[in-house]
Amino acid sequence: MTEQGTTPLLPRPVPGRTFRAVKIASWVELAVFSALLVFWIAPGFEHETFIFGLAHGLGYIALCFLILFALIRREAPWPLFAATLTPAGPVGSVIGIELIERKGWGVERAGDPGSSLAGIDTALEKR
Repeated sequence: MTEQGTTPLLPRPVPGRTFRAVKIASWVELAVFSALLVFWIAPGFEHETFIFGLAHGLGYIALCFLILFALIRREAPWPLFAATLTPAGPVGSVIGIELIERKGWGVERAGDPGSSLAGIDTALEKR
């Protein structure tokens, strides 16, 4: 914890273009994962299960690297990566993104340290 008036060692991330790409990729990966579950539960869709399983596996790895890239650019908080690596996978990343956007967890608005997120578009316009 920092005292009132002091700056933290590492500033909190500010969502930007990469964060928006992470959000889109998370929803796409969630759709692929949902389709995989449907084909896996339904009998007689072995080929479709394989195709969607392969797409989910490669997409999940790509999503993790995209989130890691957003972390390096300071556009996403570390808990988003942790939520993505849970057994829920893309469900965890979508929930994490919604908490970041709605509650401002782990990020700050551009130019207003310590406040909750009050619109990611403001940070996007400044970039």
